[in-house]
Amino acid sequence: MANPELPGVFASLAPVLDQYGYLAVAGFVLVEDFGVPVPGETILIAAAVYAGTGQLNVIVVALIAFVAAVVGDNIGFALGRWGGRPLVLRFGRYVLLTEKRLDAAERWFNRHGDKVVVVARFVEGLRQANGWIAGITGMRWARFVVFNAVGAALWVGTWVTVGYVSGSHIDAVYSVIRRYLIYVVIAVAVMLLALLARHLVRRHQADGHDTDTHGSGSSGSSVAEPGSARGASATGGQRRLRGGAEG
Repeated sequence: MANPELPGVFASLAPVLDQYGYLAVAGFVLVEDFGVPVPGETILIAAAVYAGTGQLNVIVVALIAFVAAVVGDNIGFALGRWGGRPLVLRFGRYVLLTEKRLDAAERWFNRHGDKVVVVARFVEGLRQANGWIAGITGMRWARFVVFNAVGAALWVGTWVTVGYVSGSHIDAVYSVIRRYLIYVVIAVAVMLLALLARHLVRRHQADGHDTDTHGSGSSGSSVAEPGSARGASATGGQRRLRGGAEG
């Protein structure tokens, strides 16, 4: 059976798949996932289309892509952990990871690291920088591996299924899913922002309660005690007045 005619951007990857097959999937997904800007996601879908027409084995494509994705992100994690911010800022511009974006990403990871690791797989740019940022923020490696594997499984499963089932209509299906995927990501972001807002409100209320408590304590301490200097002064004045009256 002849190889399928891939539409749009996928057509440019057909020669690579024709020549290297599974190796192309492994190489592209691996290097994309530790930061190199290559079309790893696109070639995964194209390989799934090939599998749908019998040119490749869909199970093998999925397994290779999953392993390559997990290994690639762990390479990025090691680079972030041992190279730190200087290394990321030096090479991060190649995946649009500026210092400002890195600061914002670090704050997100510190609050919701596990969720970000899962969702990041579906976000262009963040997928490539996911491991780096997790390494910089000091996320525990064992925790990263677990959530990264979950994200990789969902990502591979989604696009392999789309490619395998849709065949020659992959370009249209890809466009539709990407469009609605944005709304899913936005919904997750809104949810996380709502949680953050609730945390800030509670913290503000707690700070206000502490201020009221301290203020009440200060007011109470301003009342003159019998043994205080103010109390002593008042007592002395009363004695002087009483002595004058008696005289």
